[in-house]
Amino acid sequence: PCGKQQQHAPSPAAVLPGTGGASPPPPPPPPLPPPQQQQQQQQELTSLFECPICFDYVLPPILQCQAGHLVCKQCRQQLSLCPTCRGSLTPNIRNLAMEKVASAVLFPCKYATTGCSLTLHHTEKPKHEAICEYRPYSCPCPGTSCDWEGSLEAVMSHLMHAHKSITTLQGEDIIFLATDINLPGAVDWVMMQSCFGHHFMLVLKKQEKCEGHQQFFATVLLIGTRKQAENFQYRLELHGSCHRLTWEASPCSIHDGVHVAIRNSNCLVFDTATAHLFADNGNLGINVTISMCCP
Repeated sequence: PCGKQQQHAPSPAAVLPGTGGASPPPPPPPPLPPPQQQQQQQQELTSLFECPICFDYVLPPILQCQAGHLVCKQCRQQLSLCPTCRGSLTPNIRNLAMEKVASAVLFPCKYATTGCSLTLHHTEKPKHEAICEYRPYSCPCPGTSCDWEGSLEAVMSHLMHAHKSITTLQGEDIIFLATDINLPGAVDWVMMQSCFGHHFMLVLKKQEKCEGHQQFFATVLLIGTRKQAENFQYRLELHGSCHRLTWEASPCSIHDGVHVAIRNSNCLVFDTATAHLFADNGNLGINVTISMCCP
């Protein structure tokens, strides 16, 4: 009949395959390459930064020749032509792409061949290498212009052949005699002490300060590594008729040198007036005692 709407039974909604229920889990990430393969990939990347002259690494800011070849900053200063293609090294062209890669790479320490296993970001590399335990040892003899460098095992041989005036005394307790302490200007007195299977360098250093004021610095250095130096203590004593001055500390390694001991105040410091209290006819005797630290 007119005016009446026909009613139909509701039809169920169609269910499409794959659209109902929970979403399938994402695929697992690809497995990481084994450590050996990662190391090889790292070496391949760092090899791209090798300088063709010195074989050190070219670090940011990275400059290239007109053909894209790299040379490290130190070698570039001595060259006018690219060692790879003989093209001009001027004008200075930055290689921003390689700089970006360098920021994502860890570089080996330059002393890796002598035992250092660290890999570092390029911003940390120079600072580490300046104090790396595996860097060559410089001649520890103060007050000389000796530019010798070599291994720790070669230090004593160098001192005995190139600095024959240095006396070596045996024993844990000796007297370090500094003669003519009234000599004008900056003066260094050096002696070796041998005990506990090691050699120690005893140094008394006189420096001119402002307005002619002089100061003395006395310290002990181990011919050995920093870690070996931690196993020892030394004591310096000045004796006078009515006075006594004592200093105890751990020796520095010759890797650090006298200047580090003075800078860190890791030494006995006294002025000229104090030196004269203990001196005898211009000669100053310092009792030096080396001992091993208790475990």
